[in-house]
Amino acid sequence: MKIAKLNFQKNPNIGLFSFASDGFCLVNRFIRKRDTDLIKNVLKVKVYRTSVLGTGLIGIFTAGNSKGIVISDRIYREEIEEMQRSFDILVLETKHTAIGNLMLTNDKGCIISKDLKAFRKDIRDFLGVDTRIGTIGGIDLVGSLGACNRNGCLVHKWITKKERDLIEKTLEVNVSPGSVNFGNPWIKSGLIVNSNGFLAGDQTSGPELGLITETLGFL
Repeated sequence: MKIAKLNFQKNPNIGLFSFASDGFCLVNRFIRKRDTDLIKNVLKVKVYRTSVLGTGLIGIFTAGNSKGIVISDRIYREEIEEMQRSFDILVLETKHTAIGNLMLTNDKGCIISKDLKAFRKDIRDFLGVDTRIGTIGGIDLVGSLGACNRNGCLVHKWITKKERDLIEKTLEVNVSPGSVNFGNPWIKSGLIVNSNGFLAGDQTSGPELGLITETLGFL
């Protein structure tokens, strides 16, 4: 199985509660075991249950690729220590806690918000990929407005040609504008993605699912 639809307690915004890479997946520690089993079956990676800042909003507060996870130093110390037992962690000394909203990353490249400009070299060295500053539709929240794997990248429909060219060059993928959960342009909110498969929020329409499938290389 490479594709599935899912909700967490009737909430289709599954991407807010998880972070996935080609190496592992983090999820809200309170989701059902059958949902964890489904994610593991689709993404073909080990799934870890955790919390960030005492919440289940894993996707908002974490970013990275299969090399490791990038988080803010505002995260609780015990949560950082828990992650460090299983993953390599880059902790940024920044007032910005929602790192997942500020980075769009795969194992080939990384686009970051200008809010993380001071950490560009640190992120590049830690993730081991070319790291550029960019926007999507003129908005700095590149992590919220896109979802990618090593095959493709789905982004907000407002993306400009210049922005698209930068993402395609940096991440080495084709970029397609689209939506999730029946018209939601905040792409990340409705997807859990890696290069083995993806899960979409259960409100995602058939045409949306088809475009996601094609864009991310699962046709």
